[in-house]
Amino acid sequence: MMTAAILLLSFVTIERLAELWLARRNTAALLSQGAVEFAPGHYPLIVLLHAAWLAGLWWLGWDAPLQAAWLAAFLALQVARVWVLAVLGRRWTTRIIVLPGAPLVRRGPYRFLSHPNYCVVVGEIAVLPLVFGFPWYALAFSVLNALVLTIRIRAEQAALERSVHPRRA
Repeated sequence: MMTAAILLLSFVTIERLAELWLARRNTAALLSQGAVEFAPGHYPLIVLLHAAWLAGLWWLGWDAPLQAAWLAAFLALQVARVWVLAVLGRRWTTRIIVLPGAPLVRRGPYRFLSHPNYCVVVGEIAVLPLVFGFPWYALAFSVLNALVLTIRIRAEQAALERSVHPRRA
């Protein structure tokens, strides 16, 4: 029997797999245009973190009742995710890929935040476990995510700074 939890976890799994496909496509296109990847060493940590987070939710939450208020928050985060992806378009990827000479995106959520995609990810990592009633899981993976994002955002800021001000590198 398909439970609401299985439907939600299936949606998130399919969404993540589709995003990986989109990211690979966009990465290949950007690299073919002369873009450069920065700091690839931390990328396996991101993949491991997200895979463990989702696998653990499948293991623990496949039959859990859903918390409606947290589900609404998670769905709002999905709207924000789509907004970020739509604004970045072909420049969205899961890696740090910089196209020299391309201006920074300053529209959509980027008018308000430097890293709206990471805000969405931080929210998702915390909120989806809460949908299943797992506050301890949300806390543990939020701490791990904060550690990985500290590395990631520093590397991305450095890459963007080199791209905008190449003489400073």
